[in-house]
This record gives sequence, structure tokens and C-alpha cells, in this order.
Amino acid sequence: MQSRTATRWIELLQLMSMFAIWVFVLGISAWILYLVRLSHRWNDVPSASVGISIVAIPVFVTGAAVLTYVFVGLRRGATPNPGDGEE
Repeated sequence: MQSRTATRWIELLQLMSMFAIWVFVLGISAWILYLVRLSHRWNDVPSASVGISIVAIPVFVTGAAVLTYVFVGLRRGATPNPGDGEE
């Protein structure tokens, strides 16, 4: 019983960290896009803003996608413990 509870806690922590990763990535992406729009509104030269967004947004999204893939792969490839009573 205790092993089953520990497994559920681990799964919950994995889901929470996956959710936090995506909140972080989407928040940073929205902030960068806001800065690009703001520089355009102020007739500023958007070279640095556009350059950062072209590099940063795909890097963050790719990192989050890889971590999501790892978490999903860990859950899919998990085998139940023999003491859990699941067979």
C-alpha cells in the first residue's frame, strides 16, 4: 500500500512539473512577443527583440516538448511493482 501511494505522489509531481514547464514556456513566449509588439508600437528598431524571439521561443518550446516526451515515456514504460497487487 505504501509503495502505491509513493508511486502516485511521483506521478503527481511529474504532472505538476510538466504543467509548470509549459506555464513557464508560454509565459516567456508571451512576454517576448509583447516586447516585440511594444518595440513596433514605439517605432523602435526591433532587431534585438526579433532576433531574441526567433531564437528563444523555439528553443523554449523544443525544451518543453522534449521534457514532456520524457515524462510521457516514463509513464508509458513504467512497470508495476510486484508488491502492488496489479498484474
